Amino acid sequence: MRRTVSAAMDLEVRSSSALVMAVSVARLPGLSIDEVLTVELDGAPLPVQELVEATGTRLHLARAEAGSVAIRYDAVVEGAAPPAPVAELDLIACRRPSRYCESDQLTPTAQAEFAGLSGKALLDAVSSWVGAELSYLPGSSRPTDGATETLLARQGVCRDYAHLVVALLRALDVPARLVAVYAPGLDPMDFHAVAEAYVEDAWHVVDATALAPRSTLVRIATGRDAADTAFLTTIGGLVDLTSLSVTATVDALPADDMTRLVRLR
Repeated sequence: MRRTVSAAMDLEVRSSSALVMAVSVARLPGLSIDEVLTVELDGAPLPVQELVEATGTRLHLARAEAGSVAIRYDAVVEGAAPPAPVAELDLIACRRPSRYCESDQLTPTAQAEFAGLSGKALLDAVSSWVGAELSYLPGSSRPTDGATETLLARQGVCRDYAHLVVALLRALDVPARLVAVYAPGLDPMDFHAVAEAYVEDAWHVVDATALAPRSTLVRIATGRDAADTAFLTTIGGLVDLTSLSVTATVDALPADDMTRLVRLR
């Protein structure tokens, strides 16, 4: 499978700031990544430092003075990554409540709706339930909304769907986490967020939005929730995001076979 992805961001830096970008494809065994990342301040190249997490997430750190910053990322990804690594510490962390996934508050709901289910049957039930309970509405949620606010509002965008899925699964002691991805076939095109749940001895994708084929998704960043996977974090300054565009295509867009478990490859 050959996937082509890109991201372009324009920023207005109002005061000196560190910029932490999570736009690069996670570097994992089995993947061939032909990529270019450029960061410029007022048209001049800005030095970038790469930092790699255990999950394969690649953060790029740049320090910018006041001015206009242009970030451009292009990559062609071929091959398939092996199953995501499993660490006991990750499984513990991914069972705990987190900033946007308040599983402790949603335990009664999870137990009432999904009692007696496990494995793929549980993932299917949670995904279907969240997809039916929520309406996908761009601009309907705030960046600070967590799973509880999403359930009360009954609407949101992809990260809200993923947070609710993660919280419900954790409430049932199933390890779950959030993954930021490039998503060929997504409409409208943007960065996408999905859940990843640990069942049957492996991590599997759960996307209650059903907006893109799971088999084509390209991992960018992996974490407990959106606090760990933001495409841009600013430290110590004032920064405005003035434009953002994302593309993701695949050589042949497949149908999504909902009868099977799917791993991010």
